[in-house]
Amino acid sequence: MGILIENESVQLVRTETQDIPFVLQAEAEQENAQYIGQWSPAQHTSALADADILHLLVKNIAGESVGYVILRGLTSPDDSIEFMRLVITAKGFGYGKSVLSLIKKWCFEVQKAHRLWLDVRENNHRAQHVYQSQGFQRKGILRECVKVGNSYESLVVMAILSGEYRGVGD
Repeated sequence: MGILIENESVQLVRTETQDIPFVLQAEAEQENAQYIGQWSPAQHTSALADADILHLLVKNIAGESVGYVILRGLTSPDDSIEFMRLVITAKGFGYGKSVLSLIKKWCFEVQKAHRLWLDVRENNHRAQHVYQSQGFQRKGILRECVKVGNSYESLVVMAILSGEYRGVGD
């Protein structure tokens, strides 16, 4: 279990098969489930072996798992990485912002990505605020594209470019 990247509050380590029960529990927690699609154990396991996907656990400085991250597009010829998922189970400790900082650093400095993008449920104002505070800009809305029960929800598309990350973009 090697550390991919870390800072003073969190470490991002590659998810392993034995970590899947934690991941499933994290995304099923009510506070997370209302904003995160639910994957099967097979989907998470498949993602671990996919060269285009990076599935990571978020660990605090005590080594406890406090969330997970999924990135997709590592093999994109367009140098565009999708920040698919960020799930934090221990809320209120600043782990989300720490993870975002590390993900941006890894994508732009290590992977040399040009663009890091995500979509977030339109009603998830807390997450949108955190993303905006980290330099992501709102780029559009995918209207009513996610079916939840008998209704549909919209997704807000947000992105940050490498120049913006480096402070030279507009």
